[in-house]
Amino acid sequence: MVSIDKFIKVYSKEIEEQNAAIFAGAGLSVSAGYVNWSELLREIADDLNLSVDKEHDLVSLAQYHINESGNNRDGLNRAIIEHFLHDSDITENHRILFRLPISSYWTTNYDDLIEKSLNQAGKVADVKHIKEHMVRTVPNRDAVVYKMHGDASFPNDAVIAKDDYETYLQKRGPFITALAGELVSKTFLFLGFSFSDPNMDHVLSRIKSELGDCQKTHYCILKQEQPLDTEKQGDFEYRKVKQQHFIRDLQRYNIQTVLIDSYDQITEILEKIEQVHKCRTVFVSGAADSYEPWKQDEALELCSDLASMLIRKNFRIVNGLGLGIGSSIVDGALREIYRGQRNKLTDQLLIRPFPQSTDAKKLWTRYRKDMLDYSGIAIFVFGNKLVDGKLVLSNGMKEEFDIAVSKGVVPIPIGFTGYISSELWSEVTTNFDKYFPDKSKRFKELYMKLGDQSYDKETMVGLVEQLLDNI
Repeated sequence: MVSIDKFIKVYSKEIEEQNAAIFAGAGLSVSAGYVNWSELLREIADDLNLSVDKEHDLVSLAQYHINESGNNRDGLNRAIIEHFLHDSDITENHRILFRLPISSYWTTNYDDLIEKSLNQAGKVADVKHIKEHMVRTVPNRDAVVYKMHGDASFPNDAVIAKDDYETYLQKRGPFITALAGELVSKTFLFLGFSFSDPNMDHVLSRIKSELGDCQKTHYCILKQEQPLDTEKQGDFEYRKVKQQHFIRDLQRYNIQTVLIDSYDQITEILEKIEQVHKCRTVFVSGAADSYEPWKQDEALELCSDLASMLIRKNFRIVNGLGLGIGSSIVDGALREIYRGQRNKLTDQLLIRPFPQSTDAKKLWTRYRKDMLDYSGIAIFVFGNKLVDGKLVLSNGMKEEFDIAVSKGVVPIPIGFTGYISSELWSEVTTNFDKYFPDKSKRFKELYMKLGDQSYDKETMVGLVEQLLDNI
């Protein structure tokens, strides 16, 4: 077993290095209103005069139905259509998972929650549910979704009964090959998966026999057995012992278990993973028609040096090309990216210019929310604009600050640049414990210095760097 904190640390690193994959079982879809395998076959079992609650081999149960129906799958097909071809709300777990930069998703589910979640996150999904899909590539895809057991829209091809598993290598062999390859090269997180699938047993056993003690480490999240009010004395202890044996058995395949007390903890764990990831992305908010009392060249150099420092520290910058500031942010970032040549340009700099048409301006709030969805830290510099010839504070930057705070993004207004940034810094420092209830004394000391007008720009850039290190 592995602790929650260690898992978050390790898996976050795998995500950052683009080595992570997800395997989603029925448990992930149940919270969205879909049924698990037992509920899917409940009426089927009743027709066979069997109890689905007493049956553990559900593959055989589905096969019994086909046998009794003269080798006809119509009942199973209707059950799949009835239970999975309907709209369902995307859960918070799905939203978090598909905002993360993970490009490989595997599932034994028939529903379309994964595809819908990726689409809602603005990503292009390459969905594969028959072997012919394995040789095609969807242009500009962001993620591949492997539906090992098929799709509810094609129930006749769904893998559910013994016949389907016995012919799996013939009909869906490329899925086995691809899964084996990814289990060797990526770090999987199994969510809502029971490990009762024969195909998974086959793949894991094959990898173990070929690699022995050199298998990649994977993780699964399991709910710890809890006592039930209705159970007999000794049943709880029995279930605890059985779960421990199951956990040790998974370790044969180097699958480490993360135990939780309630399913709500899954959301908490995923939120922490996202926060770790997002803290490597900094949204830089700034706009200026005037830089007084700064000289323009000195003010722009400050912005450029800030961006260079962020890239040097291996942060990713998100920038909306704010008036008078944006180009300097881009210049500084590009200078450091090309100097270091460590990563691709798109890995460290995301430029999202604000659309300027009258109709498009109505979408600016949504646009800001979208940029801040992918950020963990927001830096604010300067903040003014000319309206009817009069210099006023930037209301757009104030809105970005409010959005950032609402999303749990760490706000760093550099107050010594003046204007709205100064006001935002004063707001935070006046109510510091409200904004940062858990930060260290050292963090507070550094933060309070952000408004000190006596510092030069080199000192201020160094101060922001120390703050980032502290975060």
